[in-house]
Amino acid sequence: MKIIVVGLGNFGGSIASKLTLRGNEVIGIDLDMNKVEHYKEKVSHTIRMDATDEATVSGLPLKDTDIVIVAIGEDQGVNVMVTALFKNFKVKRLISRSINTLHEKVLVAIGVDDIARPEQETAERWAKKLCFKGVVDSFELTKDFSIVEADVPKKYLNQTIGDINLREKYKILILTILKKEEVETVIGQTKTNTTSLGVPPATYVLQKADILVLYGSNEDIQEFLKTN
Repeated sequence: MKIIVVGLGNFGGSIASKLTLRGNEVIGIDLDMNKVEHYKEKVSHTIRMDATDEATVSGLPLKDTDIVIVAIGEDQGVNVMVTALFKNFKVKRLISRSINTLHEKVLVAIGVDDIARPEQETAERWAKKLCFKGVVDSFELTKDFSIVEADVPKKYLNQTIGDINLREKYKILILTILKKEEVETVIGQTKTNTTSLGVPPATYVLQKADILVLYGSNEDIQEFLKTN
């Protein structure tokens, strides 16, 4: 994939580096030349530029870019300006970092596709979510092994866990299956409830709404999710 990361602070620089390591072509952008220099050996391309300047941003290869991540966290106003600018350019997928609850509401109003919350989610989690098809969330156990929440690949819908035989085919385990449903609260609002099925039996038939909780090596999990 081709990805633009705006803001090479701790979160932005880390995610740009991890996405590059996973074989993506990443353009890292920052106004601070020290940050640009620091990441030039870790990120595919680094550029010093003002991402609030419409004319400068228009010169980026936006049509060929799959994802734009606005990772600016130092200045909420600049983050909003840059996010709105990329939204106006109609990029394919726009992710922006939120700083607080009010800021998140503004980003939702702008119409971002997803929101990054670095205080809750690590750069490693985001790298997996963006690079592994169907990943909902992940928890890194070591650099090679993870527990990953993922959608059921289409190929395996309506098949039993025993039929797909993940342990033998892909060397990964299904630890449990999560179900999410929207319920109405006593004050008329809706919230999402998540329930676990426990250890699923081999006879369980996989459904579209199921979220698989998988354990295995990153390489094996990625190979399984490619079948989506």
